Amino acid sequence: MSVGGQSAPRYSGIAAVLRRRIETGELAPGDRVPSTREITRRWGVAMATATKALTELRREGLVRAVPGVGTVVAPRDRPARPARPAAPPHRGGPSGASSDPAALTLGRIVAAAVTVADAEGLAAVSMRRVAAELGAATMSLYRHVADKDDLLTRMMDRVVAERPLPSDRPESWREAVELAVRQFWDLFRRHPWLAAALSVTRPQMITTALPYSEWVLATLHEQGLDPRTAFTAHLMLLNHARGTAIHLETEREAEADSGLGSEEWMDTQEPALMAILAGGGFPELSRLTTTGYELDLDALFEFGLRRLLDGLGVLLGETPQPS
Repeated sequence: MSVGGQSAPRYSGIAAVLRRRIETGELAPGDRVPSTREITRRWGVAMATATKALTELRREGLVRAVPGVGTVVAPRDRPARPARPAAPPHRGGPSGASSDPAALTLGRIVAAAVTVADAEGLAAVSMRRVAAELGAATMSLYRHVADKDDLLTRMMDRVVAERPLPSDRPESWREAVELAVRQFWDLFRRHPWLAAALSVTRPQMITTALPYSEWVLATLHEQGLDPRTAFTAHLMLLNHARGTAIHLETEREAEADSGLGSEEWMDTQEPALMAILAGGGFPELSRLTTTGYELDLDALFEFGLRRLLDGLGVLLGETPQPS
């Protein structure tokens, strides 16, 4: 491939092949595109070249990095952001902002804050930013929420309410507990900021999360666990989901700062790692580099959840089953 008589960079040619596969539908939205490692093998190029090819597609909005999954084809024809309603005439507030308290409701404020957090991360949420999203004066928000901490608690309360537990618990303790943990994992996946915002050591008063605690405690109490042990088991399982999901938000922040997805960043570290392993002091890690390992947060969550439930079964007096 040449441009103006000169050969185009190799990474542009690779990007062109992948771009064509995306545009023709061969790679559909959500499909994983070849990783940098796969590109180096398939095209016989250096890791830096493979990284540049994916970076070019990312800048064009054709692909995006999904923490714990890899680089996937971005959704097509994303709905345009709805236009903000025209602000009422200026009445003493900041320019272009409404000072009419009737123009705001608590529900609108919380919904706007969740939208910002989902799209840009929790760090982007501020009273000023939420007010701007609503076309309102910043101080008008304080008629509905006490401060940012109050707003954050209400945000968590709102998103947890998206996944209410069913009215009836499964008869199997394992199915009942697993259902509750999986629903929280799904919430963390939908809202990457939620895991980092949720505190285990200083728990916020999230009323919509109380049914989850009651569900797990009642299930384990029926199996003979005392309240303290049951609550410890509940926190253990919740923190497994939270501890795994907390990387969703940190990875999003790291990608925004570096411009590199997790795979691309790891590739930049490979030369230094291989130099260390060449000394022969870490044979198991060296063996792992030959077989390869791709971090998948969903798989990590599944593996840990199964092991934790197996261990809880032993505590409840069940005979361990191979899994």
